[in-house]
Amino acid sequence: MYKNILVPTDGTKLSGKAIAEAIKLAMTCHARITVMHVVSDFKKAMSETYAVPAAMAAPIQKKFQDEAATRSKKILDGACAQATASAIGCVGVSVVSDSPYEAIIKQAAKSKCDVIVMASHGRKGLQGFLLGSETTKVLC
Repeated sequence: MYKNILVPTDGTKLSGKAIAEAIKLAMTCHARITVMHVVSDFKKAMSETYAVPAAMAAPIQKKFQDEAATRSKKILDGACAQATASAIGCVGVSVVSDSPYEAIIKQAAKSKCDVIVMASHGRKGLQGFLLGSETTKVLC
């Protein structure tokens, strides 16, 4: 059936539920999981929020990247620890992108994943249409 399950996570409780479900599925299928965390691109994140003088950009970028890497490692290590505790093979992947859904689709292909297990916040109606979700974008 499935050999490699991709589980994108942002470290929230909701995505933690997706990790738990992916582990259950992996146990049933004797599959491994690839847990993925998408880190925002510094330049895009900063340009949309702040006007940073060039002289200040480098140290701010370094701090942003260091903190993002630390957070991503913590999220991925936690998810893989859960999988390992259930005797499931796990690989953690951190990707920098300003488009999480595109990064998820690319990683699924790169890691040769058979299925993607991810959470959805469940927005419906106008709110769901206007705000969208990465899950919806991956599905479409």
